[in-house]
Amino acid sequence: MGYVGARIKRVEDLRFLRGIGKFVGDIRRVGMTHAAILRSPYAHARVVKIDTASAAKTSGVIGILTATDMPDLQTIPMRIGSVPGLERSLQYPIATDRVRYVGDPVAVVVAVDRYVADDALELIEVEYESLPPVVDTRAAMRLDGPRLHDAVPSNVAAKFKVDVGNIDRAMAEADLVIEEEFFTQRHGAVPLETRGLVAEFDEGREILTMWGPTKMTHVNRGILSNLLDLPESSIHFIEPDVGGGFGARGEFYPEDFLVPFAAIYFRRPVCWIEDRSENLKATNQSREQQHRIKVAVKQDGTILGLEDQILFDMGAYTRTHGGIPGIAASAMLRGPYGIKNYRCTVFCVLTNKTPAGTYRSPGRYEANFVRERAIDLIAHRLKLDPAEVRRRNFIPPQAMPYDQGSHPFHYMVYDSGDYPGLFEKALARVNYPGIKRECESARQQGRALGVGLGYFVETSGLGPWEYARVEIDTKGRVILYSGCASVGQGVDTVLSQIVADELSVRLENVRVVRGDTARVPYGLGSNASRTTVMAGNAALGAAQKVKRKVLDRAAAHLEIGLDDLFIEDGRVIVRGSLQRSISFAEVARLSDPGIALKSGFSPGLSEENFFASDRRPFPYGVHVAVVEVDRETGMARLLKYLVAEDVGRAVNPMLIEGQMAGGLAQGIGGALLEEFVYDFDGTPLATTFMDYLLPTAMEIPPADFLPLELVPSPLNPLGVKGAGEGGIAAAGGAIANAVCDALGVEVKRLPLKPEYLLNLLQKGREFQSKTPECIVV
Repeated sequence: MGYVGARIKRVEDLRFLRGIGKFVGDIRRVGMTHAAILRSPYAHARVVKIDTASAAKTSGVIGILTATDMPDLQTIPMRIGSVPGLERSLQYPIATDRVRYVGDPVAVVVAVDRYVADDALELIEVEYESLPPVVDTRAAMRLDGPRLHDAVPSNVAAKFKVDVGNIDRAMAEADLVIEEEFFTQRHGAVPLETRGLVAEFDEGREILTMWGPTKMTHVNRGILSNLLDLPESSIHFIEPDVGGGFGARGEFYPEDFLVPFAAIYFRRPVCWIEDRSENLKATNQSREQQHRIKVAVKQDGTILGLEDQILFDMGAYTRTHGGIPGIAASAMLRGPYGIKNYRCTVFCVLTNKTPAGTYRSPGRYEANFVRERAIDLIAHRLKLDPAEVRRRNFIPPQAMPYDQGSHPFHYMVYDSGDYPGLFEKALARVNYPGIKRECESARQQGRALGVGLGYFVETSGLGPWEYARVEIDTKGRVILYSGCASVGQGVDTVLSQIVADELSVRLENVRVVRGDTARVPYGLGSNASRTTVMAGNAALGAAQKVKRKVLDRAAAHLEIGLDDLFIEDGRVIVRGSLQRSISFAEVARLSDPGIALKSGFSPGLSEENFFASDRRPFPYGVHVAVVEVDRETGMARLLKYLVAEDVGRAVNPMLIEGQMAGGLAQGIGGALLEEFVYDFDGTPLATTFMDYLLPTAMEIPPADFLPLELVPSPLNPLGVKGAGEGGIAAAGGAIANAVCDALGVEVKRLPLKPEYLLNLLQKGREFQSKTPECIVV
């Protein structure tokens, strides 16, 4: 039917445009109560006593829960990124004897409405014994400093090393060794819709139903089953519509235990909707990393080796992602460049801040900033064009698949790609030589105009498997049951396109069912840009199986060979005799058990499929940013932007462009504005949008989005590579490089706030000046 590859509008959008979408805040149950959570005002303290007596007497309060009401509490486990040692700092769903960040849950109030619950929170009296907080990552590692967890000396929850080639020899053979420190600030996903849950326990049937868990419904059901000691068959998760995920939503948080526990305890439906202040201090934060790098370089710009020490600030606890941001940063730091000698040591450090997790392009955004800044540092020291340094270090296409060497926790074989080819296409698209001339001319006139490049290699298609079932009903409609989830990325549209094409039916005749554990038995959800790769190929396989079944039954009914049949618009037609045909609806009716069994066929017109792969496709791309900086105010303004990415095969180019646009907006926020700031005692200073600045339409420049089909992935039948993170991945690096080009300074941290840029200008750090970080060997 030609749907795959077409620019088709999202099938999901009609209900949103009509205002009939159903989000967790729209769920209503008979007798529903509302929960509010008392959170610690201290970053580090011992809980001495909790007195709930006054609060419990408040009219409308159903009850109050603390850790003493939960005698069998267990810690929330990691689902991924399990670096040995991290298990020592897992979080209990509610504080038992100690709080470790502002926002740590201490008590839960359940009341007739949220207003009553919030009022009751103020009546709970908690006696805390303040403990010394640790906010600075490096200071946290001191052996004589405060310890967050008794089992974790020096607050280093875990440490691991990646060692490829011979880095010491590379340093010895270099003409130039550049040493530098870089910092990426703590910020986070901040989706439009905050988190929320509704839980209802049917005591008679012993069924717990939850609305709100998204992203990984089956995985979270398994975690909750263990924590509540309920069989999975007694837990029913339903995914509502979602207002953005971006890595933070859908993980298993303390509230994912507390709300269903309260529903069971009080035998009433319980609703909890996170307010924005809670969201900014309790939902996973991300990105805070310090990098201390050494780059060994030849005089012609060839990179011989790269060494890095990463301090990953994990916040107060290890959450479900484990050490993923540190793992990903260490795995992807070399990006598209053939750096054969590499050593990276990662320290996962605990501090008294909100726990850290994944955020769109976790670890890679940080690594891309560090590496792409280092590339430009090399260019400046050697007086080369930054584009030329990149050209001299790209992994050539004929080297694919390219093995980056072993990593203890990450698959590291690039499946396919033409890194130089995409680079030249991107530079031609923006007329890079022309932009360079324009920037130079503007600077001669006193304007601070610059262009910056950022290259990235992403990882996608996280396995090891995904589930799909395709069914054709007696109306001839095709239903796809998928184990993936929707977090707003247009998954129903993409999966419908794949299935409609394979079965030669109209797009509107395909319906996607997902996010319901009672209707879809298996699934690993949507994360790590895996949906099109894993769920798409699972759906394709199930559709192919059903297609064969349809043709077999049609052939038997029409008494003709399979080779003489073809499918078009939901009908099986005899070649050369178009009047002889049978519709999908008729084939489905022939598959009724009463008919099928007599005919020797298995009943039903349905097939399951698992797509399994332990190898990942690696999409890659280029960001080009043009920035102008006001030298008087330090304000950076983006004038033009390009994102080009090889996606292997574009199922829907328009949706990929939408992913790029959204990712770029978030990348601009991380590069220029967003930061979770803490004071010396661990108090968060950005708990409203007055202090946590998000980009608006005013900050987003005219942008060109270029999804390319250069090299399909050989790892899956569709040839696709995940495209959910390319728009954000290299934004920090490209924008920082453009600012450096505009001002003649060397940026070493994000975000690029006006005061930081003014400080750099005042210190007069010109490209040509010698610095102690640059050592000529």
